[in-house]
Amino acid sequence: MSVEFVGIPDRGRVYRTSRPVHLGDVDGNDEMHLEALGRFLQDIATDDAYDSGLRELGGVWVVRRYDLKLTAWPSFREILDLATFCSGTGPCWAARRTSVTSGSKPVAEAVALWVFASRAGGRPMALGDDFFAIYGEAAGGRRVTSRLGHARPGPDAQRRPWQLRARDLDFLDHVNNARALEAVQDEVSLRYPEHRITNVSVEFRGALGREREVDLVSEERSADGTAAELALWLVTGGEVRMSAVVSTAPRASS
Repeated sequence: MSVEFVGIPDRGRVYRTSRPVHLGDVDGNDEMHLEALGRFLQDIATDDAYDSGLRELGGVWVVRRYDLKLTAWPSFREILDLATFCSGTGPCWAARRTSVTSGSKPVAEAVALWVFASRAGGRPMALGDDFFAIYGEAAGGRRVTSRLGHARPGPDAQRRPWQLRARDLDFLDHVNNARALEAVQDEVSLRYPEHRITNVSVEFRGALGREREVDLVSEERSADGTAAELALWLVTGGEVRMSAVVSTAPRASS
């Protein structure tokens, strides 16, 4: 599925913030965890929603999919600058673009698709005039789809248990979305320890909650000396709750 990473608009609402990379955000190579970047993206979306009054529109926002392009891996105490805006809409959903830089250095580009749903029952709700008054100008009339495109696991996919922890649950009693990126990075680290992730496409087909048994299912799509592509899924009770397609490349020689 083609995803458009549109540039920051000249007109309309763009929310900006900066934050440092803390000790718990980096790994043993002093590179920022993928899950930490996911939290940063989630946090700026939440902060923008509260700052703009979007949270007062009577519903909740549920992430359906997101795509990341990664060009650098920040280190401890590096300051990241984030800018986010609405880059397109559908009847009950909207795309959120976020750009992450460190000074003049590009770090990551992200597009997330969020569905606007009722607090009771989670049914999609139409975006109203109040939403477009806040975000319509930045969206520029672009239309986006909520369609998901990842395939299901093949018969030869590898499978292993994926342990959920009490701290993974947020106040909605769902496993936090950023936690799914831990599964992505963990599997990449096992299969390709000398690689970095360059692109990630994640789709959510249902929430993970207090399930006792979750499997991480994965299969290699392609691999050579210069790149690899991996697909993975979080599965419980035979149902796919999250899927991801990941591209990697070897670390540059020091």
